[in-house]
This record gives sequence, C-alpha cells and structure tokens, in this order.
Amino acid sequence: MSELFPSTRVQILLPLPFGGVLDYLADDEMHLRVGDFVTVPLPGRELQGVVWEISPENSTVPIEKLKRVIRKADLPPLPAQLQEFIEWVASYTVSPLGSVLKMALSVPRKFDKPKKKIFYRLSNQLPDKMTEVRKKVVDVAIADMPMAVKTWCEIAAVGEGVIRGMIKLGLLTPQEVSGEEAFIKPDTTLKRATLSAEQKHAADHIILQQRSGTYKAVLLEGVTGSGKTEVYFEAIAEALSEETAQVLVLVPEISLTAQWLDRFKERFGTEPVIWHSEMTPAARRRAWWATIRGEARVIVGARSALFLPLQNLKLVIVDEEHSQTFKQDEGVMYNGRDMAVVRAVQSHCPIILASATPSLETLINAQNGKYDWLYLGERHGPAELPEMSSLDLRIHKLKSGTWISDPLRAELSENYTRGEQSLLYLNRRGYAPLTLCRSCGHRMECPHCSAWLVEHNKFNRLECHHCGFHIRKPEVCPSCEKEDSLVACGPGVERVAEELQMLFPEARLAVMSSDEITSPKALKAMIVSIENHEVDFIVGTQIVTKGYHFPMLTLVGVIDADLGMSGADPRAAERTWQQLEQVAGRAGRAEHPGRVMFQTYQPGHPVLQALISGDRDQFLEQEAASREAQDLPPYGKMASLILSGPDKNNVIIICKTLAKCAPHHKDITVLGPVAAPLSYLRGNYRYRFLLKAKSHVSIQNEIRHWLNQMPRHRGVKIQIDIDPYSFY
Repeated sequence: MSELFPSTRVQILLPLPFGGVLDYLADDEMHLRVGDFVTVPLPGRELQGVVWEISPENSTVPIEKLKRVIRKADLPPLPAQLQEFIEWVASYTVSPLGSVLKMALSVPRKFDKPKKKIFYRLSNQLPDKMTEVRKKVVDVAIADMPMAVKTWCEIAAVGEGVIRGMIKLGLLTPQEVSGEEAFIKPDTTLKRATLSAEQKHAADHIILQQRSGTYKAVLLEGVTGSGKTEVYFEAIAEALSEETAQVLVLVPEISLTAQWLDRFKERFGTEPVIWHSEMTPAARRRAWWATIRGEARVIVGARSALFLPLQNLKLVIVDEEHSQTFKQDEGVMYNGRDMAVVRAVQSHCPIILASATPSLETLINAQNGKYDWLYLGERHGPAELPEMSSLDLRIHKLKSGTWISDPLRAELSENYTRGEQSLLYLNRRGYAPLTLCRSCGHRMECPHCSAWLVEHNKFNRLECHHCGFHIRKPEVCPSCEKEDSLVACGPGVERVAEELQMLFPEARLAVMSSDEITSPKALKAMIVSIENHEVDFIVGTQIVTKGYHFPMLTLVGVIDADLGMSGADPRAAERTWQQLEQVAGRAGRAEHPGRVMFQTYQPGHPVLQALISGDRDQFLEQEAASREAQDLPPYGKMASLILSGPDKNNVIIICKTLAKCAPHHKDITVLGPVAAPLSYLRGNYRYRFLLKAKSHVSIQNEIRHWLNQMPRHRGVKIQIDIDPYSFY
C-alpha cells in the first residue's frame, strides 16, 4: 500500500450509511495512497473519509462532474487489514459499508493537529546525593522519555509537590512536545507468576503456536479461579518480544476490569492502553493516535476496539468469550467474539478464547478440531471448588414480603458469625420490577415502551430500563386516584439488600449494580473495600460474575435461580447455566472452603442438576442435541429482521408487503411477521421476521435478494440481525 499513485480520480468511503464509495478528483501533489485520510466536500459541509481505491476501473461518473479532495490528513493510512475487515463485517452483517467505517472513525477531532505541550524528562546532570523520594522518581525514568507531571506522579507513586520541586531544582527539565504523551511500554522482564504444571503446559502450547506466525484459535477453558489470566499473560509477553507487535484484549465490559488492570500492571509495570465508549474525547484520541502509529503495544477494550487501526496485530485475546455483552444489538449488529476470530484470521495471528463457561458454539468448534482446546481443571493454589446445593422453595416456603428462605438465612448468620463474607445474587436491578395498585390493579407502565416501570427506592422514582424514562413514584394511583395504594411487586437487589439489613442491622453491606456503581473509580473503590474486608454482605446483579477474587467470600446465595431459564430465546438455559456457574465461582477462591445455595422452584431443572452434580457435559450434550434437531446455531443459521416506526399501520403495511416476497426455499423457514415481544420501544412500534436456514445456505444473500424486491419505504426502519442473541 506504500506505492504512490499519481492518478487524479479516487474513490472515497465516507462514514455515512452509504453502501459504497463516492468519486472525487485529487491534485497530483497530494500523492494519495489507498487508506489515506482526506477531507472532501459534500453539499453544505465538509467530511472526513478514507481513500478506498485509486484509478478505479468501474467508475462511470464523468470527470467533469467530480469535486476535488480538499486536503490530506497528516496521519498514517488506515491499515489494509482493517480495510479488509471493514468490508468483511459489512458483507456478513448486511450493513452499509460506510456505517462500518463509522465505527472505525469514532474519534472526535482525530484529524486536528494536537497542541504543543510541555513535558519533563530526567536531567543529564544529577547530584550524587538525593532524598529517597527523589531517588524513586529517578529509578522509574524510562530512558529520556518526556512525561507529564501527572504521569511522573503515577509511576513513581509520589505527590505532585515532589515532581514540582525537582523541576524547580532542574532535576527534571522541560521539553516541548508536539502531539500526545506517549504510553509507557509494557516491561516483559518483570517477575512472572509461578505457574502450576497445568498452567505451564497451556502457556507453552500457546507460545509454540505463536512462534509459527500463523492463525490458530485456542479455547482456554478453566474452572473459575484456575488462573487463565496468568496463562494468557505469558502469551502477551511472548508477543511483545517482537519490537513492533501489538496485542488486542477484548473484555465484556471495560468498566468492570479494575482487578484485571491491577494484575496487568503488576505483571508488566504499566497499564495497557484502554478503549471503551465512556472515555473522554481527549483520551480516545490519544489512544487512537497511539494505535495507528504503532505505539500502543497492548490494547484492552470492549468490542468496539476491534475497529482500531492496529498496524501489526500479533495476538488477540477474548476474555469471558461466552459473554452476551460482546453482541452489539443496535446499529451494525455484530458479535464481537466472532468478529475477533475474523480479525485474527486476516492478521495471520493466534486468538485465545478464554472462559470458565464456554459458549456452545465455541465448544463445538473445539470438539470438531477447528480450535485447539486447553483445559485447566484445578483452582490455583490451595483453593477448591465450592460445594453446591439447591433449596426447594416449594418446601422451604418464603414468608410474605421476604425473599431469603430460612435455610439460607441460617447459613448467612453462621457465615457472619465466623467473620466471613457472603454474596446474594439476583440479576434484577432496582427495588421491584413492577408497581401496581392494590385497589384497581393498574400497572405502572412506560409511556414510550411496552414495559413496566421499575421501582428504585433509593431515588424514589419509577424508571424504564429500556428508554430511560422516569417519574417520581406517585402518591395516588393514576387510574383510580386512591391514595397510598401503589405497592411494589417482586424483588430487585435493593429490596433484597433492605431485607438483609433488617436481619443483620450491624452488618456492613454493599450493593453491586449499575445503579450504585456509576464509574470505574467507584467500582474500584468498592472492590478495594470488599478485598479489605470492610464489607460483610454483598448483594449484586451480573456485575459480580465478572471474575472478581475476594479471598474471604465463602458463601453465595442465589435468590432466584429460575430467573431466565425459559422463554423464546434458544440460548436461555445455556445463558442461565453460565451466569450461575460464574457467580458460584466467586465462593471459596482462597484458603476457606466455599458453599453455594440456589433458591428454586425447579430443583430438577437440567441447569441446576448440571451445576450441583458438576456434570456440565451431559447438560451441554442435551443442549447441542436440541439445537441440532431444530437447525439452530451452531448447526444451522438464523437471522431476524426487525421493522419499526412511529406509525403502527405503516409498519404493518410494510410487513405485509415484505411477507409477499419472502424467500421460498426448501432449506429456509421464514417465521412472521409478528409483533415483537417488546412491541413498543422508544416510541416506535416493532414487528419482526425470523429466518432459519440450513448451514450451507448463504442467509445474507437471501436477505439481500429479498430486500431488493421491496419498494421504497419511508418512516419504517429495517434492522438486520445475523445470528440474533436478543429476542425482545
């Protein structure tokens, strides 16, 4: 891609929902290359895009009608592998090419020249004698790399006054820098963890594969607490032995990785480059620039990090590969785990898929030999797997207004007396999922969605978890106007925490849910308080399943183990097994043995039987057989078309028109159109088609052909979801 092309006709891809490129003219002295970032005119505005092709043979636009490229950005070109990846994602997801490019260019002011800044580097002339605290600063200096005052403070663990004092004495000298501050390179020479024989075997296998310099997918499966992270840290260290290599680590939610980042810093001396949607614009730009310039060596991020302009990708890691969070359900709908495999294939590098509860799709690929399969069956160190049991709520009936059964209450009391920590798990935010009038039966619903309003006692409000609408909890029923008649129905984590506080009024309690934890800083503070045993009881949603290690946590109680086991989702049972296995894995991760108790009305359910017996293989075999019989993924293909719009009749008309030209193929089944389970969302009415196809069918081509027969439709949006995970 380094060859210069003097031709003046170029095709530019813009980050807009266009299916293709636009033709422009470029002045010869620009010396444009494929991948260069340019600014071009559009009616009424200017926009940044990417040179997608030069001297195109397929262009039919008369040259006299072409507008000129305005300017070229002073940046390395978009890597060819990322261009290939963008085209692949667009084709697979049946999305406009420009919409996929937009995900790769989601950085504000990325083309602006950064302001010049003053950083400081260590002076060449230092006195022989210095205070201990100043010696700490000298010891952490990285060659003559200039750094900001804040960075010096962080890596030397000293106060700003120390750095300012050294600047005043000339021990740190100023240097004007044009650009962003460089990220500190990871140090692979620091002391590594002592690996068990099982861990070492897995690490050696991966490293051997890395040295081959080819693509290979590896499933790294291990029971909770078995040390999977330490194994793939060895793979990261091996990749970084190549001077320009870059490593991409995908995690389900970057805000939930505080402990992981601490472990990385302990192993490599610095934090990785972080990428996620909650970053400030300045932080996103700094990370993006460092990535495209090849300076970011290890990037850890959410699924959107797949679209970063990595120059020399040598290893991809997907941690908690089973997580549903890797699936994007808006805009371009894609599965981050599956697209990460494609990214590794195109980059000719290994990919590690790590999980204690692998997805059925990944397990099938491992069983078929498509992926290598490494298994860690022992917890690291003295820890042992927890003992699990079910509490049949048909026998241990709950008292009115309570959600903790007598046997679980007794276990919580004993654990508290011993000075150990307990966790109660309920994957339901807020105080109660429903508020209704006990006089007339009126249910409080969202005016913009066909969903109940969730009660949040902490904020004294009712809130929709789909669109964010909220109101103060009314004092009278909106329907019958009776006072004090609105009552909460069912439990959320706030209500369980309230009951727990009443049982143990002196206990220290923490609630781990997205309502309570509003920032990575707040999460880290809570984790530190739990680690330091400043908390006796934790009540949490699925946030608590994200790989945390709390040494004194020995008892886990699942308030409603039946939640999510059934429904239209073909992955419902598998997903429930994964969540419960993960939350159970928080117990007994150190010297003290752990116990897990599942409150349930279905103790004989295959999910609970698999958890308690430890025979997950039989459960997954049954799941696989059920899906194979129905041609469901991974044995067949599935896609959904969601039609939505503010005018219900208009949506129905388009649905009927689309149904008339639906594919007629013996290996394809089209279901619908029917109203979606969440039929009214954010002010739009929703209907859906569901397509099932045999594995050999190109479901994308069938959908393209189907939609091409449709007349223009205004006011109705059609979303395509290949291999859907959400069925609301």
